Amino acid sequence: MENTVAKKLKALEKLQGIDSKINEIKKIRGALPEEVQDLEDEVAGYQTRIEKQTDEKTELEGSISANKIAIKDAEKLIKKYEEQQLNVRNNREYDAITKEMELQQLEIQILEKRIKEAYEKIEKKEKDTIGTREILVEREKDLNSKREELDAIIKESEESEQKTDKERAKAAKKVDERLLKFYDRVRKNMRNGLAVVAVKRGACGGCFNVVPPQMQAEVREKKKIIICEYCGRILSHVEEVTEEEVKPKRRVTRRKTTAK
Repeated sequence: MENTVAKKLKALEKLQGIDSKINEIKKIRGALPEEVQDLEDEVAGYQTRIEKQTDEKTELEGSISANKIAIKDAEKLIKKYEEQQLNVRNNREYDAITKEMELQQLEIQILEKRIKEAYEKIEKKEKDTIGTREILVEREKDLNSKREELDAIIKESEESEQKTDKERAKAAKKVDERLLKFYDRVRKNMRNGLAVVAVKRGACGGCFNVVPPQMQAEVREKKKIIICEYCGRILSHVEEVTEEEVKPKRRVTRRKTTAK
């Protein structure tokens, strides 16, 4: 009767086979998911930039309106001072009013300069926004194209992926919970997604480091779970080398024939 460890290893091997199958399905997508994500981030960045440029433009327009109101207020004061000058009683009052008028005129000049600068900034913001929108339109076209391509690939493999996902869920239930967590953790750290491998030609099937004979014997016995001491993968079984694989092939030499 098959022992418990052997059953566990058999369940793990089956799960590894399904996971490798899922990886192959996902490989068809290539770098498309990452490219779509990058384009989505880029598009979001340009949209945020346009929003910021629009907000800054609105703020500048608000400052122009405020400065125009301030100019009107200053002009009203100047007009008021001009009327007061007609009723002054001495030179000191006249000079004081004149000074106030000069200050208001200077304030108007400063406000007009600020308005001019704000209009220049708005013009630049509008040009920048137009440029950003043009780039955004191009990136959105690229994104839509990549999304369509990815959706088409996903649709083609959807049925197969759903089937393997169900198989995976079913196979995972047959694996010991603690062992499954270990398997998932190891698999996550491996670039090729292999957490369960065989010993091939005396070496680990994952990292290709030599597995000592004693450890190979323990793998064959299947009395406990054996882990590769180099890469941490689970060693499921030993692939026995056949005589044909061991025996070197004889080199066939053809005899030269001479014409009589």
